[in-house]
Amino acid sequence: MNRTDTLPDIVAGPLLRRISTTRLVLWLVATRPLNMALVLRPGHADSQSIGLAHHQQCIPIGQRAFIYLIDCELESALPCDERIEYDLQVGTQQGEWRSLPEWAPWLCYDGAAYPAFVIASRHHRLMHGSCRKPHHDSADGLVRADSWLAEQQSAPTEWPAWLLMTGDQVYADDVAGPMLRAVHALIERLGLVDERLEGATVDDSQALYRSPDSYYRRAELLPDVTSNAALRERFFGGVKKPVFTSANAHNHLMTLAEMLAMYCLVWSPVPWQVIAPKAPALDEKDAELYRQEQAVIDAFAEGLPQCARVMAHLPSLMIFDDHDVTDDWNLTADWERAAYGHPFSKRIIGNALVAYLLCQAWGNDPDKLNPLAHHALTLLGDGEQPLVCAEQDGLIERLLRFQGWEFQVPGTPALIVLDTRTRRWRSERSPHRPSGLMDWEALMEMQQALMGAKSAVIVSPAPMFGVKLIEGIQKLFTLAGKPLVVDAENWMAHRGAANTLLQIWRHSKTPGNYVILSGDVHYSFVYDIVVRHQRRSPHLWQITSSGIKNTFPKNLLNTFDRLNRWLYAPWSPLNWFTKRRKLSVHPRDPDRASAGERLWNASGIGLVTLDEKGHPIDIRQLDADGSEVVFPAREKPLI
Repeated sequence: MNRTDTLPDIVAGPLLRRISTTRLVLWLVATRPLNMALVLRPGHADSQSIGLAHHQQCIPIGQRAFIYLIDCELESALPCDERIEYDLQVGTQQGEWRSLPEWAPWLCYDGAAYPAFVIASRHHRLMHGSCRKPHHDSADGLVRADSWLAEQQSAPTEWPAWLLMTGDQVYADDVAGPMLRAVHALIERLGLVDERLEGATVDDSQALYRSPDSYYRRAELLPDVTSNAALRERFFGGVKKPVFTSANAHNHLMTLAEMLAMYCLVWSPVPWQVIAPKAPALDEKDAELYRQEQAVIDAFAEGLPQCARVMAHLPSLMIFDDHDVTDDWNLTADWERAAYGHPFSKRIIGNALVAYLLCQAWGNDPDKLNPLAHHALTLLGDGEQPLVCAEQDGLIERLLRFQGWEFQVPGTPALIVLDTRTRRWRSERSPHRPSGLMDWEALMEMQQALMGAKSAVIVSPAPMFGVKLIEGIQKLFTLAGKPLVVDAENWMAHRGAANTLLQIWRHSKTPGNYVILSGDVHYSFVYDIVVRHQRRSPHLWQITSSGIKNTFPKNLLNTFDRLNRWLYAPWSPLNWFTKRRKLSVHPRDPDRASAGERLWNASGIGLVTLDEKGHPIDIRQLDADGSEVVFPAREKPLI
C-alpha cells in the first residue's frame, strides 16, 4: 500500500472479544464512519446476515479514527464446538460492499475462505499470557499462538475457549524510540485528538510532540520544582532495580492520543503500512540506541499479520497490570500520594485508563462498561476538537473511583478475572510498605464467587503463589524502605491481604478445584497446592505464563531458581517461617529443563487443558521459538 493513498477503511481489528451462542462482541478501529454487515456461516446450518446499524457503538478518537464496538444479540443460537466462519462486510463510499478477505486477507488461514471462531461448550482449553513488550529482543508469543492455531484449523474442538491476556498488553511506560516515533506519525496520519497539558513545561499535546525533549528525555517536561523530585523518580527512570529489571521510562506515553495509537500499532499491521516515520533529531548516544531499537521494532511489526489473525479467531478477555498504565501503579500508599497529587502525572495515569477502557475493558463486559464508554463519547465529541480539560479530568476522576474492572464469565469452569490494581489494601503500618493486591471487600467478593463452586479458573495478574526466595528478597527490600526497587508486589507482601486470601482457601465451603492463571514475572512455572491437615480442602494449581514477549535476566533467574530449590524444598524448615506454611506447595518440573530447574525462562504463551472436573490435565508453554515445554503431573498424586 502506498502511504500517500487514501486511508484504508479499517486500521485495526476486528478483534473477537466476549462471545456466546447468542451474543458476539467485536472491536475495531476505522478511519471513517462505516456501514457494516456481519455474515455468519456455521458449518451445518444456514448462514445469517446481520446488518450492524443497530448493533454497534462508535466513538470518534480523531479526525480520521473511530473505535467501533460491535455488540450483536443473535435471534437464533449458534452451535457449540463447531467452526463458524464469519465475514465482516464494509460498505464503500461508492455504495458497494467489500468482503473481509478483500480488505484484510492476512486474517484468513491458508485454505480458508474466511476467518472463523468456535464457541466452546465448556472452558476445556485456555490460552493465556502477559507482558508483551514490543522492543524486547525475542520473538512474539502471539505469532507462536497463531502458528499453533494454524495447525488446528480442521479440529475445532481443539481450539482454546478463550485467549486470556492477563496483563501488560501494552507498555505505556517503557517505549522504544522508534515505537514512539511511529506513535507520533500515526497520530498525525489519523488526526488523533489533541489535549492541553496542565503541570508540564509544554502547553499541549502538539507542543509535546515537537519538543526536543520528547524522545528519551521526557523527565525534563515536568516542572523543575523540588516538590516533583519524588514524582520524577517514580515516573521517569530514577528508581533503579538491580535485583529484577531496569525500566526505561524516558519515553513514557503521556497523551490520550499516544495511548490510543499504541494499541493500534501493537495489534495490527495496517498502521505501519500508512506511516513512514523518520528518526527525530537525537544526540549521538540516543541515535545509536534508536538504531538498535529500530531493528527489534521492525521484526516486531513483521509478525503483526499473524498476531492480528489469531486475535480475529480466538475470543479474548483482558485485564490490566501495571505497565498498561505505569510501572509500580498503586504499589504503595506513598506512591499514590505522589502520583495523584500532581496534575500532570494524574493525567498520564488517567489517559492510560481511558485508553484501557476503550481498547480492552469495554469488550470484556459491555453491559457494565457502557456507561463509562458513553462518558468517553461525551468527552471526545466528534474527535476533531481538542479535549476540554475540565471534562477530561472529570472522566479521569470517575475512572479512578470506579470499582468494577473485574468480571466473570459463566461456564464450566467459571472464569473469574480479578482487578489487582485499583482496589488495593493500603498498609496501616507505613505508607511506604506495599499495599495488598486486593482489599478485604474485594477479597470477600471473590470468596462469594467461589462459595460452592466445584471448579473455577481465576485470573490473577500476579501469581497468588510465587517463588518464595524472590518474595523473601522483596520483603528484605521492603523492610529497608525500598519496595519500589524490586517491584515488591506479591500476594504475601501485605499481611492482611495474605491472611485473608489463605483463609479463603481454608474455608470449608471452598472445597473445589481452582486453577489460578497468572503472568507478570517474566518466567513460567506451575505449582500443585493443597491445604495441609484438612479433609475437604480445595485443590489449587498456580499456573504462570510470562512473558509473551519478555524474559527475565537469564543468569540471575538461574541463580534464584537454584537457591529457591535448595532453601525452600518441600521438606525445608524454612517453609514454616512463611505465610504459606499451612499449605503444601509442590513445584512441577518442565520436561525440557535441566535437572531440578523449575522456572522456565522464554517468551511464549501458555496453553492449559482442563477435564470435566476442572483438573488441568495438560499444562504447557508454547515457546516463541517454535518449541514446546510441558509441565507434567507428579507421579504421586497430592493428598
